[in-house]
Amino acid sequence: MKLIVVASPVPLPMEQQLISQLFEHGLETLHLRKPGFSLEEMRKFIAETPAQYHSRLMLHSHHELAQEFEVKGLHFPEAIRASAATTPKDRLLFSTSFHQLQNVLKPQPLFDYVFLSPIFDSISKEGYQAAFAPEDLQRTVRQAKVPLVALGGVNLSSLEAVQKMGFAGAAVLGAVWQAEEPVKTFLELQRLVNDSEA
Repeated sequence: MKLIVVASPVPLPMEQQLISQLFEHGLETLHLRKPGFSLEEMRKFIAETPAQYHSRLMLHSHHELAQEFEVKGLHFPEAIRASAATTPKDRLLFSTSFHQLQNVLKPQPLFDYVFLSPIFDSISKEGYQAAFAPEDLQRTVRQAKVPLVALGGVNLSSLEAVQKMGFAGAAVLGAVWQAEEPVKTFLELQRLVNDSEA
């Protein structure tokens, strides 16, 4: 199972340094979701990320920057999902997000994987509660036509349940960025994933 980190939507102290440390410790995919960023702010953020890690970034906005930087891929939030059909894919991975189970039971030929959320009560969004009955979720994960990544409330105590349900990956946001020691928490999550696959 893959472990993905979603960047904090708001700037954090020493954020660039923390992100670099996550990459140094083996993070393979960071979803760069900065809804308030202008094109120039996003360009600056990527430019300040060490170049050897650009290939691990998935951009949620300002997709045109994939022509300037060798990023991993593009994420298409619901509002712009249709534009995936007209975006040249080349070497890029494409992902999107769904919040209804029936969407992942249909073929999704444009996308390499999709976020399904919220799986558990959100850590970073107050009042954003688990949306699916466990038995429906388990059945859907087995029948999904596209690799599913669990998002929403994934943390050290819920990661095992994600693995047992058979998700292809788990995405964490609040569990890492709201932790006192984000890098240490990431390493603990990573160890749980690795131990389960050993």
